[in-house]
Amino acid sequence: MKPTPKSLFQAADGKNYFWTFVLVTTLFFLWGFAHSILDVLNKHFQDTMHISKAESGLVQAVVYGGYFLMALPAGFIIRRYGYRAGVLTGLLLYGCGALLFWPGGHLLSFPFFLFSLFVIGCGLTCLETAANPYVTVLGGEQGAERRINLAQSFNGLGWIVGPLVGTWFLFAQSEGQADISMPYIIIGVLVLLVALVFAKIRLPEVAAAEPVAMQGDEVGADKPLLRHSLFVWGMVALFLYVAAQTGINSFFINYVTETAGVSNATAGLLLSFGGMGLFMLGRMSGSWLMARLHPARVLLYCALGAAASMTLLLPGWGRIGVGAFFVCYLCESIMFPTIFSLSLRGLGRHTKMGSSLLIMCIVGGAVAPVLMGAIADHSTIARAFIVPLLCFVVIACYACKAHNRRPA
Repeated sequence: MKPTPKSLFQAADGKNYFWTFVLVTTLFFLWGFAHSILDVLNKHFQDTMHISKAESGLVQAVVYGGYFLMALPAGFIIRRYGYRAGVLTGLLLYGCGALLFWPGGHLLSFPFFLFSLFVIGCGLTCLETAANPYVTVLGGEQGAERRINLAQSFNGLGWIVGPLVGTWFLFAQSEGQADISMPYIIIGVLVLLVALVFAKIRLPEVAAAEPVAMQGDEVGADKPLLRHSLFVWGMVALFLYVAAQTGINSFFINYVTETAGVSNATAGLLLSFGGMGLFMLGRMSGSWLMARLHPARVLLYCALGAAASMTLLLPGWGRIGVGAFFVCYLCESIMFPTIFSLSLRGLGRHTKMGSSLLIMCIVGGAVAPVLMGAIADHSTIARAFIVPLLCFVVIACYACKAHNRRPA
C-alpha cells in the first residue's frame, strides 16, 4: 500500500514538489494581470474611440475566443511535448501579443488592438492548459483543490495589479497623455524574460493519479472521457463561471460610475483594491477552508452568495450595489479553480485532454460581455447583471451534484 502523503506537495511515492509549485505559480500572476487590465481597457475604448458597450465587449470576446480556438492545439503540444513546452509556447505568444501594442499605440486602430489581444489570448490558453492541471498533480490527489486555490491566489494578485496599472496609465493621467501601449510593452518584456527562465530549467513530468471510483460508479471502471458526468457538467459550469466573471468585471466601472456617481479613476481603484483585493483574499482563505470542508460544499455556499449579490445589483441602487459587488468578488474567487479541479478528479490518463476541453470552456468570457453590453445599450446597465445571476444559479446546481459524487 502506498504511504499517505505527509504534506500538501508530497506525492504518494514520497517526492516533494514544493519548489516546482512555487515556480509554476508565478505564471498565475501573469495571466491574472492580462485579464484584469482588460476591464479598464474596455471603458477606455468606450471613451476614446466612441464605441458602444456592446462593441467594447469585443475586447474580452477576442481574448476569450482565443481560448476556444487554441485550447485543443495547446493540449496537443502538452500531450506530445510535455507541460514545459506548453508553458514556453504560451509565454512567447503572450509576450509577442503584448509588444504588438507598441505599433498599435501609433496606429490607434481598434481592429489592430483586437488582433493583438487575440494573440495574447492564444498565449494565455497555452499557459492555463499547462499550469492548471499541473499544479493539481504536484502532490496527493486529496489536496488538489487546495493546491490550485493556493496557486490561484497569486492569480488574484495579478487581478489587483492589472486595474491599478491600467487606471494609472489610462485614467489618472492628464487628458491627451494616456498611453495605452506602455503597460503592455512593460509586461511584454517581463513575460519574455520569464520565458527565458523557463527555457533554462526542466519541469518534472508528473503523471496523474489513477481514477478513483465515485459513488454510483463501477469500481476501477476506465470510462471514456465524455462518460464522466462530473467532467461534462464541469465544462458547463466552467463556461458559465467565466461568462459571469468576465461580464461582471467588464461592466463594473460602468455600473459604479453610472449608478454611484464616481469618476473612472475612483471606480478603477475600487475594482483593484476592493473587488480584486477581496478576490485574492477569497482564494487564499478558500485553500484553508477546503482543508476543513468538502470543496463542493464550499463551492455551493459561494455560488449561492454570488447569486444573492447579483440580485441586489438589479435595482441599480448605487452604493448598495458596490457593496454587493464586493460580496460577489469574495464568493466567486474560489469557483474557477474548484470547478476545474473537481472536474478533473478521477480522469487518470484523460487528464491532459480533459484540461484542454475545460480550457475551451473559458470561451464563455467571449459571450457574456457582448450580451450584457447589448442589454445595457437597450435597457440599463443594472439589468444586464441578470446574466451572471443565472450563471451562478447553475453553478450552485453543479456544486450539489459534485458533493453527491464524493469518492467512494
